[in-house]
Amino acid sequence: MRSIDCLLRPQTIAVIGASNTPGRAGYIVMSNLLSSGFKGVILPVSNKHKSVQGVLAYRSVDDLPFEPDLAIMCTNNKTNLQLVPSLATKGTKCMVILATSFDDNDSELTASLKAQTQQHGIRVLGPNSLGIIMPWLGMNASFSPIPAQRGSIAFISQSAGICTTILDWANAQSIGFSAFISLGNGSDIGFDELLDALSIDSKTQAIILYIDSISDARRFISAARAASRNRRILVLKGGKTPQGLEVAKAHNQGHISLDIIYDSAIKRSGMLRVNSTHELFAAVETLTHPTPLRGERLMIVTNGGGPSIMATDKLIQLGGKLATITDNEIVNRIKAIVPGWEGSNPIDIHGDATINRYKGVIEVLIDSKEIDALLIMHSPSAVSDSQETAKAIIDLLQSNKQKIQRLNIFTNWTGELTAKPARALFSQAKIPTYRTPESAVTAFMHLVEYRRNQKQLMETPTSIEMRSNVSLQQAREWFTQKIGDKQEIALDSYHLGSLFGYYNLSMLDTWIASDPSEATHIAEKIGYPVAVKLHSPDIPHKSDVQGVMLSLRTAEEVYSATNAILDRVQLSFPSARVDGVLVQAMANSAGAEEIRVKVHTDKIFGPVLLMGQGGSEWDPTTDSVCALPPLNSALARYFIIRAIKAGVVRLQKRPEPFDIMAFANFLATLSQMVVDNPELHALDIHPVMVKGSTITIVDADIVLKQNSELASKRLAITPYPTQLEQMITLKDGRKVLMRPIKPEDEPKHAAFIHKVSKEDLYKRFFTDVGEFNHESLAAFTQIDYDREMAFVVEEPNGDILGVARAMITPDNSDAEFAVLIRSDQKGLGLGKVLMTNIINYCRQRNTKQISGMTMPTNQGMLNLAKRLGFAISIDFEDGTADMVLILE
Repeated sequence: MRSIDCLLRPQTIAVIGASNTPGRAGYIVMSNLLSSGFKGVILPVSNKHKSVQGVLAYRSVDDLPFEPDLAIMCTNNKTNLQLVPSLATKGTKCMVILATSFDDNDSELTASLKAQTQQHGIRVLGPNSLGIIMPWLGMNASFSPIPAQRGSIAFISQSAGICTTILDWANAQSIGFSAFISLGNGSDIGFDELLDALSIDSKTQAIILYIDSISDARRFISAARAASRNRRILVLKGGKTPQGLEVAKAHNQGHISLDIIYDSAIKRSGMLRVNSTHELFAAVETLTHPTPLRGERLMIVTNGGGPSIMATDKLIQLGGKLATITDNEIVNRIKAIVPGWEGSNPIDIHGDATINRYKGVIEVLIDSKEIDALLIMHSPSAVSDSQETAKAIIDLLQSNKQKIQRLNIFTNWTGELTAKPARALFSQAKIPTYRTPESAVTAFMHLVEYRRNQKQLMETPTSIEMRSNVSLQQAREWFTQKIGDKQEIALDSYHLGSLFGYYNLSMLDTWIASDPSEATHIAEKIGYPVAVKLHSPDIPHKSDVQGVMLSLRTAEEVYSATNAILDRVQLSFPSARVDGVLVQAMANSAGAEEIRVKVHTDKIFGPVLLMGQGGSEWDPTTDSVCALPPLNSALARYFIIRAIKAGVVRLQKRPEPFDIMAFANFLATLSQMVVDNPELHALDIHPVMVKGSTITIVDADIVLKQNSELASKRLAITPYPTQLEQMITLKDGRKVLMRPIKPEDEPKHAAFIHKVSKEDLYKRFFTDVGEFNHESLAAFTQIDYDREMAFVVEEPNGDILGVARAMITPDNSDAEFAVLIRSDQKGLGLGKVLMTNIINYCRQRNTKQISGMTMPTNQGMLNLAKRLGFAISIDFEDGTADMVLILE
């Protein structure tokens, strides 16, 4: 992050191509910098003017008297290219290349510019950027016609047009920003680095991203997962349709990925996606009042039946739920205030509701423990004036701050002439307010969806036995043998039985027959009914020639069906290579769900899993949902629930109910197959039959491709690094396993901490610690292996004896370590073994240094650090001891 400090906190800014001509980029940037109150040095560079807007100008970069931290390039691309060496000589750390100076179509010039800046170590925002605004620093280094107010939301966008739209709307709503950054094409500085920086910025409470496309899925997801643990992150993604994707590709020269893949990545990273700029504005309104949502039960209070019906419809459509009050005391208190109320939600307090009736009902509801959020609605009324009612409710809520701390309050004052001033009052009081019932409910559901995504991020998964090491070796041999020296090969069901068997997955037995007589013989042998399917590498879609005949019950039917299939192929595809037909026993589909699962390899995200229902007309873009491997059973379960909620899997009532956890284990196993085998390019299971907990693959096709890359490297999310496991022997002769920590270690980790003394915990955490809750333990065990590592030493019975971890900075410049040994296991060399392993791990990934902090009284840690070569610096006044080991 140090490399972009000069972008986010520059002391000196050079404006290259500064101008006195209104309308020119150089004029607007200078005007914005001067009017925003930037306290640093502004250096205009112009060969036409002696001064620009009253500031002394310099004819060239070489003439600059100071080292510019940041250069705003208001010149064309050819000039930018020529100036890079001069800026590097002057010590410039960062450049912003504005949209007005950038030619989208000149790819050769763009590539040259990127190569030059990388060679000279200059970081670039853009090309095609609107610039950067940091309101709290008084820095507007952009050519936006609209300024940004100070606030707590950071906005990062690939689109300059979206930037100005958001700014215009935000100013009208008095919503401010902590940072406003236009990425442009993002050829260098991208979402990942900015997320890392802004997620620890004290002025930033929430982050909004507008994304057309990304270029490095692993870095983006890794940064997003880390940032979303600290800040609320909203995403508006363009390019939902194939046509929209093409436009996005042309706009940013990015690769096209299915929208459902982005959707899955956003959810998996704990972020929240909004679907339109209208939704974004509503979500921004919610984010400016960041009370965490504690539950999903919504209570609605209204003086109009129609608006409350619309709100209820929208809530149910979005998968929300109404609160139900069962507390008799609360029910009776409301009945005493609202004539004729029978306990329903919404609470209709009628069109003649006075201000006092509103206040009375709200006072009762904030005492209820059965609601998590309250939506207060008001339609124009002669009895309760819009503004006066708003004032009364604001006063009531402010005087009950303690009670409403556990509640999320939303307001919807419908109408315009009388309602607009009332909504302004709510905004001033920092109470979320919305124009329509639908937008109010949508805002509430944004919080619900965000909470669900965060819960998924913190879910403690369980392990399943997917395959043994012997089976893994057999699977690897299978892939090597099948692909041989070919670059790519496609195989069908006949070849896949053994592969699925290595992963304990069941598939219908499949035989191949070269002619009708052989097909009949096989059918007689396996028993009726049977299915006969075309087997041809040149005809990928059997439906093109009616190449699948099902439920054949006699030898005559099998003979006739085989003949007919082969005749149709000869007629329609005379040159196609035909290996014969496949003969399978008919799967018992009675009472079974048929589901289609596909592995698709995306250019950006690597292999992904798609799931839905459908045959030859199945369109993955609309008929499926997506999940990113690696999956465990908990994440696979979310995948299934998402498919059901999206309507792409429609379960029927069956005698044996669909076993979600059994199918989740099936999906997690498929995910493991993808992780293990880099040659697996595509897999289409069509269908897999699920009958209760019995899961059978009926038909499948696979595509193998040569791939020299490590299996884990092609995934968007780093999987568990099995290769780092090793057996070690302790001083007392015990053989134990040293391995990376796993998400499912949470209960083991809790048990481990219980066996560490209070004194040792104090030395580790610098404070007295009580019980660790689920969120804390999840943060310890659910790590991102791409930027963090923790090794545990585990006994054969599963007990953890010690743990060492390294938190690595995003730029790999430093790894902060921590080590903790169970208090009853000291003196066995555990600390040295774990620390040596952490040091070796950081060396292998070329981390520049490893550092840590302890107390001067922790002599055991300090002595170990000295023996391992750390430099020790003790500050007795602060009560700290710093340990640093240079690894380069």
